[in-house]
Amino acid sequence: MKARFIPVEEAVGMVIPHDLTEIRPGEFKGPAFRKGHVIRAEDIPRLKRMGKDHIYALELEPGELHEDEAALRLAKAVAGPGVTYGTEIKEGKVTFYAAYDGLLKIDVEALLSLNLLGEIILSTKHTDFFVRKGEAVAAGRAVPLVVKEDLLVKVEEIAGKTDLLAVKPPVIKKVGLVITGNEVYFGRVEDAFVPALTPKLEAFGLEVLAVRFCPDDQAFIKKTLEEVLAQGAELVLVTGGMSVDPDDVTRHAIAALGVSDLVYGSPVLPGAMFLVAYRGGTPILGIPACGMYFRTTVLDLVLPRLICGEKVKKEDIARMGHGGFCFGCKTCRFPVCPFGRGG
Repeated sequence: MKARFIPVEEAVGMVIPHDLTEIRPGEFKGPAFRKGHVIRAEDIPRLKRMGKDHIYALELEPGELHEDEAALRLAKAVAGPGVTYGTEIKEGKVTFYAAYDGLLKIDVEALLSLNLLGEIILSTKHTDFFVRKGEAVAAGRAVPLVVKEDLLVKVEEIAGKTDLLAVKPPVIKKVGLVITGNEVYFGRVEDAFVPALTPKLEAFGLEVLAVRFCPDDQAFIKKTLEEVLAQGAELVLVTGGMSVDPDDVTRHAIAALGVSDLVYGSPVLPGAMFLVAYRGGTPILGIPACGMYFRTTVLDLVLPRLICGEKVKKEDIARMGHGGFCFGCKTCRFPVCPFGRGG
């Protein structure tokens, strides 16, 4: 890169290294040309009206990229399936957006490798964060005004091995609810699970295919689960009976289905007695009593991943211990909070 003080007529194609202010008394005072602007022939009359007969400009040398071109190369390299980016790139910055509703996936190790390069940065929202179509999910930029092309080649090498930024669309549409407990089944108390869970499920576009009530009877619960699965439920939530009391048999009924990858217990509060298992490829979740009383629980961390086709296993649940302790804020703002973001 060369810095030159030259006649403005000879500056076409060169880069302005700082903002150029224009003053029109009584009309305007502010930057007429921003730092990083590449001078065009049509800019010359305005520059001369501003008194710029000569200009301090930067001349790119072979192997160098203007910040906007570097940002565009970055965008093309890292935007994976389900991610778009703004066509208007200014001051070396590009913003990425979700192309549809789904689960944001970040290759965290690749992101670290990219940011260790220096001079090019990429900042993202948390991985496994459910995002909506059009939502901004990340932004990147070139830090200096001029970037060596070799650096972008390294960015492209890192991004070429993975989907560094991607959004996975939902694949589950139909869910069944099985509410257990003698107190509800025999009408002693009014059920609180259905009104607590239904809006949460519908917010993800899920259809509640069936709502069934069961007493604390293992055989009864097992039979009901089989019926709901046969009805076409792609995900089943089973509530109540998840503690270690002798009368709480729900988890035993789930196990009796012949499920695989059963995990009982999670290092997330609220949600310690959570259960996840699979009947074939269908997830079955055991929701403890906290699902009635707390706005945000372990279910909110697991549900987006499951409906977008991910299989949540024991190690995934164990990792949720970091950041899995709810702050208990008076006004809950989840998912715009740290809860569950450490795992």
